[in-house]
This record gives sequence, C-alpha cells and structure tokens, in this order.
Amino acid sequence: MSKIALITGATAGIGKATAELLVKKGYRVIITGRREQILNEFADKLLLQHNGSVLALNFDIRSKVEVDAAIDRLPKDWKAIDVLINNAGLAAGLSAIQDGDNQDWEQMIDTNIKGLLYISKAVSKGMIERKRGHIINIGSIAGREVYPNGNVYCATKHAVDALTKAMRVDMLEYGIKVTQIAPGAVETEFSLVRFKGDEEKASAVYDGYQPLSAQDISECIEFVLSRPDHVNINDMLIMPKAQANTHELHREQPDENEW
Repeated sequence: MSKIALITGATAGIGKATAELLVKKGYRVIITGRREQILNEFADKLLLQHNGSVLALNFDIRSKVEVDAAIDRLPKDWKAIDVLINNAGLAAGLSAIQDGDNQDWEQMIDTNIKGLLYISKAVSKGMIERKRGHIINIGSIAGREVYPNGNVYCATKHAVDALTKAMRVDMLEYGIKVTQIAPGAVETEFSLVRFKGDEEKASAVYDGYQPLSAQDISECIEFVLSRPDHVNINDMLIMPKAQANTHELHREQPDENEW
C-alpha cells in the first residue's frame, strides 16, 4: 500500500514542489495550508495532472485547536501517516532587534516553532503506536548562523535545529526517523512574504546569482525518504554554489555593455 505523507505549508514554494514530486513517486499526499482556495485548486491540479491520491486540509498551523481538529477529522484510510514534512514557516520583516515589530516576532515564533510542535505532537502519536514513521523538519542555514537584522527569524530556525535533535532522541525507541533539511537561499515566496509584498525588494535578494529552487529541495527530501529502512539522514545542509554562509554571496556584476 502506498505511503501517506503530510506536508505543511503546501500552497507554495518547497511544500508545493515536494507535494508534486511525492505524488509522482506514488505517495498518497495530504497537503495543508491557510489559503483555502489556493489549497483546493492545487489539490485539483494534482489529481488531474498526475492522477494522484491527494487530500487537502485547510487550517492555521498557529492554532493548536485547528491543528488537532484537522488531524482528528482525517478519514480513517488517511490516518496512518508515514511521513510528516514540517515545511510551514516564514520570515517577517528585516530589522535590528531594537526596531523589531512585535507582531512580526509573534508570527514567526507561532508559525516556525509552535506550529511545528503542534502538528508534530498530533501526528507522531500515530507513528508511535505503529512504531514507524519519518519526520522531516525544514530548517535553514539561518539555524546554524545569524545574519544582520535576521535576529528572531534566525532564533526560530535555531529552535528547529534543536527540536530536530531532541525529536530524534525522543523517537528513537519507536523506530521513527527524524531528519532536518536546511537550505540556504531558495527563490520562493519567502522574500516576498518577508518584505510584505514588496516585489522590488524581494527580487533584489536573488540578483546576480542563481539561488536554489524549490524543486532542488524537494529532490533532497525525496532522496532522504528513499533510503533503506535502516538508514537515516540526520541532517542535510544545501547551499547555492554562490553562497558561502548566511551573508556571504558572490554576485556577478552586470556587463556594462549589455543593454
């Protein structure tokens, strides 16, 4: 029987690319997100284009009540989740700590940390009962280092790094694998969300070099999932060739002769 994978934040970026790839690989995929219309349209697309088995769950991962209700109302034949991909996350704002916006801080903490905890607790209960499963947390290079004005976002991703290590210890006796995938610069809606819809600022983040794509990361996730049962990839750090760390990027200068 095909494995079931639940992917949070599946309406765009890494989550969306991963859902498409896993459906192609024969997984039954549960996609989740806050934007109900976009979520349902994506589910319809997957069903139509790939003839896959897809279920859309609309809820706000920041709400424990909504998370628990969504998992509880899963149809019986969708409850045995084999893979949880904790992809939902965001950066909000880019400012020094003394100038930070409290609402931005709360949004990042509630989504990147508390949301991950809520869904992991709800889904891992079944994995523990079945003594099998795989939890993949999408971290970041920002969980290993900090960069100017990245303070709270970096702190949330450092938390994801620590929680991944802690989960691996807690899940060990139940045969559950725990992996962190930590990308560098990936061109998705990430910067557009961070800069609150300012397309010019968001585009400038990726000027002068080739960033990673959502597809690149989805292929890493699929590789991790394709390892034999006795093999666990604990951690994977993936960077664009042009990026050395959180803030050192080699950007090509535009040719002055180009029009």
